[in-house]
Amino acid sequence: MALKPSVNMLRLLAVLVVVGSISAFAPVKLVFAWLKPLPEDIPGQLTQTLEYGFDGIIAYVDIKNHAAITYTAGWHNRDLRQPARPDALFKIASIGKLYDAVAITKLISANTLSADSRLSELLPQLADTLPNADIITLRMLVQHRSGLANFTDTAEYWQKGYLLTDQQRLALIYGLPANFAPDSQYQYSNTNYLLLQRIIEQACQCDQFDFINNTILQPLGLDATFRSIKDIDTARLMSGYYVGIKEDIKHADYGAMVATAADVGVFLRALNDGSLLSEDEKQIYSSLYQYQHSGLIPGYQSLAHYDRDSDTVIVLFANTTDFSDDSHWAIFELMLGRIKKIAHSG
Repeated sequence: MALKPSVNMLRLLAVLVVVGSISAFAPVKLVFAWLKPLPEDIPGQLTQTLEYGFDGIIAYVDIKNHAAITYTAGWHNRDLRQPARPDALFKIASIGKLYDAVAITKLISANTLSADSRLSELLPQLADTLPNADIITLRMLVQHRSGLANFTDTAEYWQKGYLLTDQQRLALIYGLPANFAPDSQYQYSNTNYLLLQRIIEQACQCDQFDFINNTILQPLGLDATFRSIKDIDTARLMSGYYVGIKEDIKHADYGAMVATAADVGVFLRALNDGSLLSEDEKQIYSSLYQYQHSGLIPGYQSLAHYDRDSDTVIVLFANTTDFSDDSHWAIFELMLGRIKKIAHSG
């Protein structure tokens, strides 16, 4: 007579199957991070996350009908032994694309721009410089469907990108062919948003960040979001570290916007609950871009996450990066999921 497996044995077998399948495709430390017992609270999870090579972490959690809370762990500046600060400024990298997409939306709604306008019409000075400029539309730029080469994929960018102007960054792709025909594929390209920033400035006849400040930040009362590190007291900027490099790299300027986790969180909620946009703008934005984003530059990785089912905003910052180890980012994303579980468990 065959023995009926116990419930505990079935659970163990299930875990072994999962571990076996994960181990075949993921680094061992990611498996162990996944298997670790879930801490009772968010501070416990942040402390646990430090074990995976992160120097400092900030987590902003805003659950519907609860007061938003910013949690921290680790170092704001490890050399000075300064603890992580909830009000610290942070380079938000590509999370800034959400702000650009909102700015484009507002300009389209005001009939200042058209989503179907061609790049050659919008920036005629570049018509003969960029491939397919007479085919690429504004919509394709916003949605990463232009086919234009990504300037951050060039070797020159990673050698000296923090020393270059936007014009010099764009020049890194001059002469490079298109990666694909416009609108035939999706491929993330920072070149698209470098061009969008120019288009915003040309359309509003003002500085791109000033437009964002006037139409997004001020209406939301956000006074801790800045154009770049050039506009802040860098003592308030969380230090940035790269695994294997001892020096603090926070003074390297890659052109990223700077903000607190709380400012990003308030913006993200307003974007998702619709209070940032008019009815017309909501329809336009929904047809253009996404409602959450991640960010990654040397020394800084970030997630701006919105969970619609629970109406929860989570903004997660970590001031340590390692581009040579895919598990570093994977563990960071895993921590977001674990924080969400803890928050929802009460």
